[in-house]
Amino acid sequence: MSTFDPDALECLAAIVEEGGFERAAQRLSITQSAVSQRLRALEAQVGTVLIVRSRPLKATPAGQLMIKHAKMMRLLRADLEKDLKELAPSSAATGRGEERISVAINADSIATWALPALNELARAGLPVEIIADDQEFTHEWLREGQVLGCVTSLGQALRGCRMEPLGVMDYVLIAQPDFAREHCPRGLNTQNFHRLPFIAFNRKDHLQHAFVSEAFGLQRVLLKQRFVPSSEGQVRAVLAGWGVSVVPWLLVRELIERGELVNAAPKHRLGVALHWHCWNLSSDVLDGLSAALRAAAKLSLRSPA
Repeated sequence: MSTFDPDALECLAAIVEEGGFERAAQRLSITQSAVSQRLRALEAQVGTVLIVRSRPLKATPAGQLMIKHAKMMRLLRADLEKDLKELAPSSAATGRGEERISVAINADSIATWALPALNELARAGLPVEIIADDQEFTHEWLREGQVLGCVTSLGQALRGCRMEPLGVMDYVLIAQPDFAREHCPRGLNTQNFHRLPFIAFNRKDHLQHAFVSEAFGLQRVLLKQRFVPSSEGQVRAVLAGWGVSVVPWLLVRELIERGELVNAAPKHRLGVALHWHCWNLSSDVLDGLSAALRAAAKLSLRSPA
């Protein structure tokens, strides 16, 4: 079996993660020429092109496999460093600063319960990289081998991965009190929802439609939408009177209790079941990530009925 140069693998991963050769060179503290040479050598060894020289740069299917291999090597080195620290606490770190342990987490979980779950691991030195996306799409990062785990609404384990349920995140429809009094004084209903501007995360965010569809038993709804790509930003936009938004109850509970926001549809909540998917590997680092997310979710999310 061929042995791949770990430095070349890291070059490949850095080119894709950083979006180009120049930034990859800066991250790895080598010249851009050295990055190109390592990539060419790796492509020659594999026997196929690994990077599509397009805008933006992207990995070929073979390149995605090699990047997944590079991330597995990172995970093994992180496990080794953890074990060495336990055996010899005063020993120097063996990991390299450019290596990252990447996970994909939906933005609403990042804004509420997920970051505290990783506090202890981050303080212990784990070089974690969190990639934010919609909960319906985070698993694509795992499927492509770009992360080792993800928090997603997908309830079916991916090939080569293990999955465990985390709990249900409840969503409510919020409005600024003055806006609600003017535009929906009796709350959201079938007569006014199509007139209200809904603040969505981005064009992939289907929560606004799902909430209205479930609340009124409609198969298809058309909404006026504005887009703010931040969970906290959606809340700030609602506070500023931009419109209404479907956001996590965990994120706005205190604002509603203080009267700064109102629940514009108090009879309706949308529950989104979240799951943790990760590579099916024996790894102390991966087990630690899984345990930390599992414990935090148990404290913050609702158990499925």
